[in-house]
Amino acid sequence: MTSPAANHLKQRYAAERRFKLIGLAAVMFSGLVLAFLLVTMTSNALGGFKRWELQVPVDLAGTLTVDASQLQGPDAVQVLQGAGLADVVGFAVAKQVGDVAAAQVQDQAWREVAATLIDDPSRLSGTSVVALPVTDDLAAGARGEGVDDLKALATKLKAEGKLVDAFDWGFLTRSDATGPQAVGIWGALKGSMLTMLVTLALAFPIGVFAAVYLEEYAPRNRWTDWIEISINNLAAVPSIIFGLLGLAVFLTIFPNLRSAPLIGGMTLALMTMPVIVISGRNAIKAVPPSIRDAALAVGASQVQTVFHHVLPLAMPGILTGTIIGMARALGETAPLLMIGMRAFIASAPDGFTSPATVLPVQIFLWSDEIDRGFVERTSAAIIVLLAFLLVMNGLAIYLRNRFEKRW
Repeated sequence: MTSPAANHLKQRYAAERRFKLIGLAAVMFSGLVLAFLLVTMTSNALGGFKRWELQVPVDLAGTLTVDASQLQGPDAVQVLQGAGLADVVGFAVAKQVGDVAAAQVQDQAWREVAATLIDDPSRLSGTSVVALPVTDDLAAGARGEGVDDLKALATKLKAEGKLVDAFDWGFLTRSDATGPQAVGIWGALKGSMLTMLVTLALAFPIGVFAAVYLEEYAPRNRWTDWIEISINNLAAVPSIIFGLLGLAVFLTIFPNLRSAPLIGGMTLALMTMPVIVISGRNAIKAVPPSIRDAALAVGASQVQTVFHHVLPLAMPGILTGTIIGMARALGETAPLLMIGMRAFIASAPDGFTSPATVLPVQIFLWSDEIDRGFVERTSAAIIVLLAFLLVMNGLAIYLRNRFEKRW
C-alpha cells in the first residue's frame, strides 16, 4: 500500500499536468482565434485592394499633339486637358466597346491616363493600352449584382478580356470619395500619422516627467496620494469622456481647428498620458536601489542620478507602457467622433491644422455604407490599420530593446 504522502504527491503532479494542459489549450485557442481573424480579414480584403477597370488600346500618336517637353512642368495635366486628352480617350473607348459601355467609364478616368503619360512621356509616340476605372454600377454588375442589363454587359466585356479586376495601387494613394471604385485610404492614413505624432509628442515627455517627479521627488502626503489615485482612475475612464473634454476645452480655445490632427492628438494625449505615467512609475520603482546609492556615493547629484542612471534603466518599461497607450489611441474612434473627425475629407491633410480623418473613423464610416464594394474596401482598410499598428509597435519594440540594459 502506498503511503498518504505518496498519494498526495501523485495528486500534486496530476494537478500540475492538468494546469499545463489547460494553459496549452488556452494558448492554442487564442492562436486559432487570431488565425481565424487574420484569414477572414485577409480573404475579405483581397477584393478591397482591387477595382474593375476597362482596358482598351488608345492611339495617342495620331490623335494627341503634345510634345514630351511640355509634360515636365507642374501644369502638365492642364496641358493634356487642353490638348483634348479626355475626348481622345472617350472616342477610343467608344470605338472599342461601344457607346453603352463607354458611358460606364468614370468621368475623370482620363486623369489617370494623364498621370501615366507624365510618368512615361514615351507613350505619346504610339498606341498604349490604358486602364480606365468603371462606374460603381458596372462594377456591381461585374460582381453579379445590380440591374440585368449591366450584368450582361459586364459578362460580355469580361469574356472579351476588356473588363478586368485589377490590383488598385491608387487605393493606397487616394483619399475618400463617394463611390467604392474611387475611394482611397491615404487621406485617413496620413491623418492617423499626424494625429499619432501629436499624441506621442505630448503624452510621452509629460508622462515620463510626471512619473519621475512622483517617484523620485514628490513628498509623501495627502496631496500626492490624491494625485496618484486620480491618475489611476483616469487610466480606466471611458475614452468618450476624453472626447467630451476635448470638445469642451480644445475646440473652445481653437474653434477653427475642428477635425484637425492637432486637436485629435491633444485629445488622445489626455487618454494616453495616465497609462504612460503608471507604467513609468512602475519601471522607475523596479530599478534596484543600489543603482541610486552607488551614484550618490560617488558624488552624483539627485538629478544626475535620475537622468544618467535610473531613467535609462527604466526606459524599456516606460516604452512598453507607451506602446500599449499608443496602440489603444490608434484604434480609438469615440473621442475623435466627438471633436468632428468624421467629416468627409476628399483630400489628404496638408499639416497638423488641416481637416482630416483617421483610419478607425474611416473604417467606421465605410462599414455603414450599403454598397458591397464598401464592404471589401472596409476589410482592406482594416488590413492597412493592422499593418500600421505592427509597424508602429515594431519600431517601439526595437527602441525598447535598444535601450534595454541588464544589471
